[in-house]
Order: sequence, then structure tokens, then C-alpha cells
Amino acid sequence: MLLNGIKVGIAITGSFCTFETILVEIERLVNEGADVYPIMSYNANDFDTRFGLAEEWKEKIIKVTGKEIIATIQDAEPIGPKGYLDILVIAPCTGNTIAKLANAITDTPVSMAWKAHLRNNKPVVVAISTNDGLSGNAKNLGILLDKKNVYFVPFGQDDPSKKANSLIAHYDKIVPTIIEALQGKQIQPLLV
Repeated sequence: MLLNGIKVGIAITGSFCTFETILVEIERLVNEGADVYPIMSYNANDFDTRFGLAEEWKEKIIKVTGKEIIATIQDAEPIGPKGYLDILVIAPCTGNTIAKLANAITDTPVSMAWKAHLRNNKPVVVAISTNDGLSGNAKNLGILLDKKNVYFVPFGQDDPSKKANSLIAHYDKIVPTIIEALQGKQIQPLLV
């Protein structure tokens, strides 16, 4: 098992169309031996969408991880002082969250988990999913690409002909990205 005994926070934001894929990757983390702690933004935790009901997604995540979801700022804050995660993965990481992280806005459980975890100089892995990565959020993406202890899951354009500004991570690269990030390295190639 590649991640045996590694404590992984998996922070989920509101790119609802990726939830099914993220659930598969959470299962992969567990199967690789990771001890997975789920964290959800308010939107991911509360919104019913055409991609599924919030309660059903939460039940699936709890079943796979065996842990309750961290769904409040107050519950995410101890991640820093207690230092109980080895690595934090934000997947999917929306453009809204990218903007918050780049500009030090701490108003969701995910942004608090980010802030709390980084204070311990431990790695954070970002798996981007945004329709404005090559437009409104390009500068914020640049800020995070240059930030210490932040590593990206390889990503590319989602659909260049129909959504020219959209970026999506290759979620099947989360485990290899974690392995590299735990060694202080950015997996390559980053853009694929």
C-alpha cells in the first residue's frame, strides 16, 4: 500500500460535476492505506444539485472513510494546532476556492483547513476544477503555483473548443501527486 498510515485530509468544494470522480479517488486513497479525514465547504456540504443530493454524497463519503465530515470552520481549526494531518488534498478545488486561498480569505471549512494545515509547514495538494482558470482566476492560480508547500495535481484544459478558459485536474493522478508532495516535490509534467 502506497499510503499506509498517512493521514490525508480530503477537502471537497462545490464542483459538483466531479463528485463521482472524487468519490472514486477517496476510495483509492483508502485502498492505498491512507487514513482519510473528509472536509467539505459549505456549498459542497449543503447544496442539492442535478448531480445528486448533499445528504447522499455525505453518506457515501462517511461510508468510504469511516469518519464524520468536518463541515464547520470551528471543526477545521484544530487541524493546525493538533497537527494531525500529514497532507491536505483539496479536490475538487473550484475557482472560488482558488481565489480565497490566494487572497488569504478564511470563510469556509476548506479555507480554514488550508490555513490551519499550512501553519505546520506540511504539504497541500490542489486538484483544480474551474471554468475561469485561464481568465479571471489565472492570477490567483499563479499565486498558488508559486506558494511554498503547495503542489498541484497535473491539470489541463477541460474542453478547449467549448470552454476555452476551463481547467480540470487529472484526478487519477492524486495518489502519485501525494507521494511526490510528501517528499517536497511537484509531480511532473504539471500541464497535460
